[in-house]
Amino acid sequence: MRRLAALSLLAALTLSACGVQMTPASREPGGVAAPSETAQSVTPLDQLDVLADPATYQGSSTATLHIEGLAAPASAPSQALPVTVTSHDRSGDRQVTVTDASRVVAIDIAGSIADTIWALGLSDALVGHDVAASYPGSELTPVITGNGHSVNAESVLELKPTLVITDGSVGPTSAIDQLRDAGVTVVYVENVSSFDGAAQLARDVSQVLGAPDAGETVAASLAKQVDEVRAQVAAIAPAKPLRMVFLYLRGSASVYYVFGEESGADQLIEALGGLDAAGEAGIKGSQPLTDEAMLSTDPDVILVMTDGLSSVGGVDGLLADFPAIALTTAGENRRVVDMADTQILSFGPRSAAVIDGLARAIYAPGS
Repeated sequence: MRRLAALSLLAALTLSACGVQMTPASREPGGVAAPSETAQSVTPLDQLDVLADPATYQGSSTATLHIEGLAAPASAPSQALPVTVTSHDRSGDRQVTVTDASRVVAIDIAGSIADTIWALGLSDALVGHDVAASYPGSELTPVITGNGHSVNAESVLELKPTLVITDGSVGPTSAIDQLRDAGVTVVYVENVSSFDGAAQLARDVSQVLGAPDAGETVAASLAKQVDEVRAQVAAIAPAKPLRMVFLYLRGSASVYYVFGEESGADQLIEALGGLDAAGEAGIKGSQPLTDEAMLSTDPDVILVMTDGLSSVGGVDGLLADFPAIALTTAGENRRVVDMADTQILSFGPRSAAVIDGLARAIYAPGS
């Protein structure tokens, strides 16, 4: 099953808690369509006062959402069930008939499935979701994964779900099998970590829910938003692309990875008008962070998750722990850009907003 294997692997390696949280999550609401500023007050990227030479800028930046992602429709779309779909189980594809989508649990490592259901206008059916989901109102729905991103079948069954939609990135698989054995309809969807993958996820999830037209609408809107923001980025990015690298950091578990080609980070860097330095150096997927890897990529900008950067003691701690990073152009300029863990590689309804927020932090940090 195609998925951002790097994130799934690292979550398994670094997150140790296995309890299941069955109470509403204590997160700030509105992660998908709640920007940090009102849409009316946000200056478009191509109208910002950008850096004359972003390659020589010194200092770190935190990227936040400034524009809205997709908005859920005013009313829920009509659904036609039953529907038979292909479930991409780890053991192989199987045909599954969905007869009841009134009580849905969505499970994936990045929260993309639940957020997509919200964008389709069908979030009222969600009775449980993973901890990474952050659609408006998600804080009122039970979280069924703990800090260890694990599922407890018995706790999920207490929610009386009629349908579970997952991509296999959260396990254990035996727990998902237990749900199916208990009579719950389970559908595995493919979830490719890319902008095209996010659009396809909308189509696939809408098929499962019996609302294919809504999926086509969301897919088209997402692609349109991403294309519009990418065009704005192209207008402000330098002719010589900045060399960018995405690092996955978990200091508490001493786990450090660099993400390269086919990791999802390459898609994000390309959208930001940058050059994927890890991919250029021949790094595919994810590999442990080494001095050799850092020196071979020599990035101008390092992208990280906010909590990951905090786990190593911020920029000072990162440079102290990895002297090789300090020798790169990004290290010498302390050019580290962080963004919330649930946003930076989420690929979903907030895709355009993520690109926009990162572009502001990279090319116009003063904005």
